[in-house]
Amino acid sequence: MAPDRTDALPAGNLPRRSAGGRLQLLAETRVLDLTTSLAGPYASLLLADLGADIIKIERPGVGDDARHWRPPTLGGEALWFLSINRNKRSIGLDYSKPEGALVLHDLVRSADVVISNELPRVQGKLGIGYAELAKIRPDLVYVSLTGFGLQGARANLPCYDLIAEGYSGVMDLTGEAGGDPQKVGTPAADLLAGMDAALGCLAALLDRSRTGNGHLVDVSLVESMTRFMTPRLVSYLGSGDLPHRSGAKDSVIAIYQVFATLDAPITLGLANDAIWRRFCEATGRADWLEDAALKDNAGRVGRRSELVGKIGALLQERPRSEWLALFGRFGVPAGPINTLAEVSVDPELHRSGLLYALETRLGQVPQVRLGIKFDEQSAGYDFAPPGLGEHSTQILGELLNYPASRIAELQEKGLVQ
Repeated sequence: MAPDRTDALPAGNLPRRSAGGRLQLLAETRVLDLTTSLAGPYASLLLADLGADIIKIERPGVGDDARHWRPPTLGGEALWFLSINRNKRSIGLDYSKPEGALVLHDLVRSADVVISNELPRVQGKLGIGYAELAKIRPDLVYVSLTGFGLQGARANLPCYDLIAEGYSGVMDLTGEAGGDPQKVGTPAADLLAGMDAALGCLAALLDRSRTGNGHLVDVSLVESMTRFMTPRLVSYLGSGDLPHRSGAKDSVIAIYQVFATLDAPITLGLANDAIWRRFCEATGRADWLEDAALKDNAGRVGRRSELVGKIGALLQERPRSEWLALFGRFGVPAGPINTLAEVSVDPELHRSGLLYALETRLGQVPQVRLGIKFDEQSAGYDFAPPGLGEHSTQILGELLNYPASRIAELQEKGLVQ
């Protein structure tokens, strides 16, 4: 037997998970995913893990843009693509041509949900907007996922995660004081908008089950990312105090930040008075407990600079592992600042099944599971991330009852891959 090609990689340390055991909460719900890149495919991944039948419709010969975001790769395929496309079947279909559009319409008739991330003008040009497709399937749930939404002066502007983070204010508040604005270390706007799209889709499906009505769900990266800023934004709007980049050292909570220890940094969150007392007991600082001015958060905020200096000096006396063990015993919220290498071998994440590897044609492909359990059951998988057009014949034959001759004709014309 050939050696596993991922044994020498970090993925080689992950628990193996065999196909099967996928959640069935959305069984018999079919989703046509017309999206590309990250936000839309992440939305359909969430629905897929919940049991929906995801038909991933891709451009013949090209496919999802994320297929080309490499390196890094595994077995020649882009890992960004592999990360968010399990539990989906792929068909390569050119629906920009009239005959291909008819095939798409047949698929829409068989579907409950369509997800699109095309700009409004492109939706109109291709005839794939809600108004057009609802004529084919009146109770359709149509999820539009764009940078700026379907209405307004910016509706037809292109947008990516970076652009949305800039609009939202999160970049302005991320980074050290006096430093440059920084993007969040993951595509936050894409993933948050994808979550909003899945949430909106589920709400629309629930309402449809009661009323029989279809819905247009309009999600934008900018609004999803801006909603993520709710505590900061509302605090500014209600007080007029404009926050600035501070390396996360200006929380409304004192003390709530990163500290150095003898060997490695830790996070420390003293978020209420009881935790503050436990912290003082754990560190042997009875003098802080006796100081009436430090008994509540407002008092501690007023002396933040003094406390940060004293706590910082104290924590540098011992290594991280000792502090975390001590704080754990006293119920003081604290933790490490893990690298991805450390995250990948976290025994609790392995135990819970959040991180695992699945068997594919490429070898062991690492995955991050849906972090939700239902009745103590976590999400399994049925399909590895698909090759471009891997399921075209199966989809057209099983869903639309196209005969083999019709499928071959569409393939010969280059409309189906």
